[in-house]
Order: sequence, then structure tokens, then C-alpha cells
Amino acid sequence: MRSLQSRLLRARNALVPEDLQLGWMPIFNLGYLVFLVLPLIFAGRGDSVAHAWYPARFGMPAPTLLSVLVFLPLYFAGYRSSGARMLACMLGIAALGYALLPFNPFANTYIVYAAGFAAFLGRALWQRSAWLAGVLVLFLVEILLLRYPLFVFALTAVISVAVFFGNHFFIENNRKRAELKLSHDEVRRLAALAERERIGRDLHDLLGHTLSMVALKSELAGKLLERDPLAARREIDEVGRVARDALSQVRRAVSGIRAAGLAAELASAKLLLESDGVALRYQRADVPLTPELETVFALTLREAVTNIQRHARAQHAQVTLETDGEEAVLRIVDDGRGGALVPGNGLAGMRERIEALGGRLRVDAGSGRGTCIEARLPLPPTAHVATAVAPSH
Repeated sequence: MRSLQSRLLRARNALVPEDLQLGWMPIFNLGYLVFLVLPLIFAGRGDSVAHAWYPARFGMPAPTLLSVLVFLPLYFAGYRSSGARMLACMLGIAALGYALLPFNPFANTYIVYAAGFAAFLGRALWQRSAWLAGVLVLFLVEILLLRYPLFVFALTAVISVAVFFGNHFFIENNRKRAELKLSHDEVRRLAALAERERIGRDLHDLLGHTLSMVALKSELAGKLLERDPLAARREIDEVGRVARDALSQVRRAVSGIRAAGLAAELASAKLLLESDGVALRYQRADVPLTPELETVFALTLREAVTNIQRHARAQHAQVTLETDGEEAVLRIVDDGRGGALVPGNGLAGMRERIEALGGRLRVDAGSGRGTCIEARLPLPPTAHVATAVAPSH
């Protein structure tokens, strides 16, 4: 089964480039070709109205079948082309419609396909609209020359315009999504750069003064070593004290750097979700987290938010960090589609990290009720829990 699926995907990607992110849609759209055989069906049933409209030309299969053989290469070449080549494919498909129309009244199907490609021409909207208008005007002229009912043109025009703007907005949404992703990545990069610069400044301020003092006292101790051994010993002891104090400050600074991870993830989550149309609110109590707990909660939040953005189809999400007795509790809730979650690498890794610190992970994902992910980690024995709660955002 997997081998068949893999072969189908390779065949699809050979016809339609994967980077277009169109999936199976171009293949499914070929189903509209069934309209081309409707005259044969009507003629076979002896439709009197149809024969009254197209008495001599109705139900001729050879031109229709030939047009399909020409259409398919043009269709898939259009998806693999851009600029002038795509324009040529679009005009070729429209020309098929013009050529087939005297033999098949449903040749307007090709006009609709051409309208769909007009949206992908990669030009300004007015230019693409002008090409669409030109294709429709020529179609109207042929309708009048063949004395076909005008409603055929009206129906074709309405469907073509709808398809054109549907594809246009699809392209625009993809472009905006790509820009938002680049913006999100840039915010992450700038945040990381700012954090590195802050760390550099903090360590420079911290260690620069301390190391200067260590060097000065070490030099002084060397000078006093022969004249006043006791004074030299005091200076050496002072050097040890300064070094231990510096080590303690470095550890506190590193803990502070790691503790900023959850705040950074909250800001990143808000940007990611709201750029995708999901409103995020969060409440964070003043919970005394160790660097290990902070890191695990940050990674849990990142994985949960990624799942919301990719799969939940939610409109609202809420993140809460609070304490419950001797435990810190991180809760991520969304109002998406819910349903049974398939355990994957993300969920398994989340659970392993939490359980490695003696915590518990609970996932509640009832169908139609959204998803609630609750991570509980034991607080350090000496922690004193504050009750202040940060305002919601």
C-alpha cells in the first residue's frame, strides 16, 4: 500500500511541481472534462431541445477526443511553466475551446480552464484581468457567429471570472503566508541576535570587572609574598572569594538566560498563531522555575503551538502557567476540531521530557471540543510560590 502511494506521489510530482503546494487539486480538476461528453449523452437520449440548437454538429466524438489529447500536455505544461510559456499554454487551451466549439457546445470547458491559468500568469492583476477579458470577448464573438444562445456565454463568463478570482486569492493567500513565515523567521533571528548581544554585554560587565580584580590582587599577592606572607595569604584568599563569587554570578546569569526561554516562546507563539488567524491569550503566574523546568515547558509550548497552527483549525487558544500545590502546571487549550491525536515524534518527545523530570502529561482531544494539553512538573522543594498573576494578553 505504501509502495503504491509512493508511486502515485512521484507521478503527481512529475506532472505538477511540489513547490506549488497544490496537492492533488490539478488532478481532481481534470474531472471537469466530463462536461465535454455531455453532448454525446444528450444526443444518445434524443434530446429534442439539444437537436434544435445544434442539429448538424451535435454528438461528434472525434474532434472532442482529439482536443483532449492536445489539452492534457498543455495543461500540465502550464503548471511547469511561467511567464511567456504559461501565457502560451493558456492561449493554447483557449484556442482549443474556440476550435472545438462548432462541433461541441460544451467546449466552453476549455475557456474556463484558460481562465484558471490566467490567474497564474505572474503579472499585475489588471494585466491578468485584461487577458481574461480578451479570451471572453473572442468567445462571445464566436458565440454570436455560430448563433448559439447568449446564455452559454453568460454562464461561461460567470464561471470563468469566479475561477479566475478564486485562483487569484489562493495565490495571494499563499504569498501572504510565505511573507508571514519569513517575518516570523526574521523575528526569531532578531530575537536570538538581541539575546546573544545581551548575553555578551552581561558577561562582559560581569567578568570584565571580576577578572581585572583577580589579576590585580594576584599581582599584589606576588609582590607581598616575600615581604609580608600573611598579607599575601589574605590577598590569595580574597582572590579565591572573588572567583567563587564570579562563578556564582555566572551561574545566576546563565539561569536567567535559560529562564527567558518560556517568555520568548510565548511571544513567538503569539506571533505564529495570530499570523494564521488564531487569537492567543495567556496568563503566567510568578512560578519559580529552575532552568530545566523552564526549558521543558518552553519546548512543550513550542510543540503544542505548532500542532495548533498545522492541524487544529482553531480560532482561539489560551496558555496558562500556574501552580497546583507542589507542582507547576502549563496548560495549552484550543477550540479546534480536536479528535484522537496520533502519537508521533513530537508528542512522544514531549512526554519523555516531562516524565524524565518526574512530571505528567495529559492530552484531552475530544472530537469537536478542541484540544487541551496539560503538563505538570514538580517544583523544587525550596521554592516559594508567588500568587501574583500576569495580566492576560
